[in-house]
Amino acid sequence: MTSTVHKIAAAAPTLPPLTRETPDLEAAVTALIDRVFGPGRFAKSSERLREGNTLLADCSFVALRDGAPVGCCRMWPVTIGGESVAFLGPLAVDPDERSAGLGQALVERAVEAARAAGWRAVLLVGDGPYFGRVGFSNAHTGKIVMPGPVDQRRVLLLPLTERGDEGLQGLVAIAPRA
Repeated sequence: MTSTVHKIAAAAPTLPPLTRETPDLEAAVTALIDRVFGPGRFAKSSERLREGNTLLADCSFVALRDGAPVGCCRMWPVTIGGESVAFLGPLAVDPDERSAGLGQALVERAVEAARAAGWRAVLLVGDGPYFGRVGFSNAHTGKIVMPGPVDQRRVLLLPLTERGDEGLQGLVAIAPRA
């Protein structure tokens, strides 16, 4: 029995290293996102919050295997009714790297970086059960309005500070540049 356990443990894939996204990785990360989501991603209302926005590089991470991106989790500055929050997305993982926990590791790292950077909350549009493992929920998102059609049940929020989810209501928009 011990030898079987060792064989299973040895066969378990190791997660590639995670690093902050840098400008020199942008083209390769964009190619990964295009490969994972295809052209349909441009029709999503979340894309309206990324177009013309400035990446939060200190909160955006890339998984590299042999120097090439195999996963990414990006963050963007947005406002909800004028209140600043970080917006997560896209989260993209190469199909060959799925089911090993890479997506969750990327989200956890990005969320911790957002917390360290002083963001009060992180907003996203995504699968409740998947992102719920990291603490996201739609419990306080009923008054948050995305720019365009979206399934309101998929609008999720994770407060990063005490009461970070309180009073967040209104239209989600790209944050004004400082």
